[in-house]
Amino acid sequence: MPHRFDDAERYAKSFDDPGRDDWQMPGRVIEQLDVRAGQTVADIGAGTGYFTVRLARGTPARTVYAVDVEPAMVDHVRKRAAAEGLGNVVAVLASADATKLPEPVDLVLVVNTFHHIPNRVAYFTALRGAMTPRARLAIVDYRKGAAGEGPPEEFRFTPEQIGDELRRAGFELLARHDFLPRQSFLIFGIP
Repeated sequence: MPHRFDDAERYAKSFDDPGRDDWQMPGRVIEQLDVRAGQTVADIGAGTGYFTVRLARGTPARTVYAVDVEPAMVDHVRKRAAAEGLGNVVAVLASADATKLPEPVDLVLVVNTFHHIPNRVAYFTALRGAMTPRARLAIVDYRKGAAGEGPPEEFRFTPEQIGDELRRAGFELLARHDFLPRQSFLIFGIP
């Protein structure tokens, strides 16, 4: 689903709206990610930093990479992290087909972004090369048939559809969480 997010200030009003916490449940999502001391995390499709700042503040991660394809979003996260004193946040400008991470990461979080990635099997196959051998990949994206805001139905996926694409990219399903009212929450590993 092609879409531009080049006005960071405008999107910050909805992406960082406190009401989002009610259905996104960031605390519960982060708890299930089980980030360990010294690990590196990549928040792909970081946008305005909704999850990035929570991961940087609320986990023992050594580094949280805020990865986005929009220069305005990368700049916004960079400024936000500096203003909030989060020295463990590194903003990364990605391309549509590469994360451009500067080092292999232990955990990749992709929230509300899976449906925006073109050529997902190729993208996630390449992403494995930017992950440590026992890294995990967490996908949180709008579920087909779920009520509420989000992309049109044709850009939503069932957990089985996400799993099939990631299996073809070389991942295996480790966990499935069903507590989010609008989204699938799946965690994958590298076999």
